[in-house]
Amino acid sequence: MKPTWVVQTPSLKDFNELANVWEASVRATHDFLPRSYIQELRELVEHRYLDAVMLVCCRDPVNKRIAGFAGVAARKVEMLFIHPDYRGHGVGKSLLMFAINELNAIELDVNEQNPQAIGFYLKQGFEVIGRSETDGLGEPYPLLHLRYKRATRSQDKCCRA
Repeated sequence: MKPTWVVQTPSLKDFNELANVWEASVRATHDFLPRSYIQELRELVEHRYLDAVMLVCCRDPVNKRIAGFAGVAARKVEMLFIHPDYRGHGVGKSLLMFAINELNAIELDVNEQNPQAIGFYLKQGFEVIGRSETDGLGEPYPLLHLRYKRATRSQDKCCRA
């Protein structure tokens, strides 16, 4: 049985752990990115990007480790990363539904080379509304731009601590 994930706000002291979750997630799902670029991005995530968004996370109820997190700014999910140990356990869905229902997020970008993430977002009710040839730093990693279209039957609201 999948646990019910409680969405909460992390603190500044959690930034290193959030960056670790980000890196583990990216290494597990973004095999198209070179190691050097991942290292460059990790620095930006930990020291610039986490501060630029409203952050929410889910913790493992047993060991209190951060299982995943999301960041929202200006009605856009700017980041959603799940530690590989927690993929498929409902963490991503809980965070995404919280971002939509509580933080009014309706848009997001996803790497075109990440088909699992694209499938996840489409299943959650997003649709592709555009494409960019490069990522946010101008590197040649195409992005798909998605907008929330509808709720699906499998979606449900999550709770907050």
